[in-house]
Amino acid sequence: MDEPRLSVIIPTLNEAEGIEATLAGLRDLVRCGVEVVIADGGSRDATVALARPFAAQVIECPPGRARQMNAGARASHGDRLLFLHADTRLPERADRRVEQALSGPHCWGRFDVRLAGRHPLLPLIAFAMNRRSRLTGIATGDQALFMTRDAFEAVGGFPDQPLMEDIALSRRLKCLSPPACLRARVTTSGRRWEQHGAWATIRLMWRLRWRYWRGESAERLAREYHDVR
Repeated sequence: MDEPRLSVIIPTLNEAEGIEATLAGLRDLVRCGVEVVIADGGSRDATVALARPFAAQVIECPPGRARQMNAGARASHGDRLLFLHADTRLPERADRRVEQALSGPHCWGRFDVRLAGRHPLLPLIAFAMNRRSRLTGIATGDQALFMTRDAFEAVGGFPDQPLMEDIALSRRLKCLSPPACLRARVTTSGRRWEQHGAWATIRLMWRLRWRYWRGESAERLAREYHDVR
């Protein structure tokens, strides 16, 4: 059997409510030869059992999104890697879009994002996220980061930190090439803005990013983030 060209790696933790829908949305990609790897961080619900019929591999590893994604990358076989949040849906034929994006000077990239939900500010928040990412060359996990395996290994994978691991990885990858910023949109949940208040969440995230940029440790910021949530 030929090795997959693209591996989709999904970190999970207690995602039983939505993991079947996420994986069902990847069926067409699987039929095209895409490998799906679930890296579970110790779910106490039925996440692992629900994921096994859909995924090529379900591995169990210590919790922590960065650790889980690194473990999933090590277990995968594709020479292109795409890291997908469990509540995020890819656009149609995402494999072709990734392959095209990585066939030129770019060794990594991300999609634009759309936030699903009823809050009237969600489209504006998504626009700001996409715009900021284009201007800074920094991507977030919500945007489905993808890259060549060579690039992932060259920068040492995700840093082992509990928050901002996607921003830290983006900074490292920018030293190799600018990102391919695809206008095709992934759809991710807007639940954190709806549950915790749109403006309050925006202020919190900008404050945390500013302090991280100023040099505060991800561990300290993660404690505050989880306390606030």
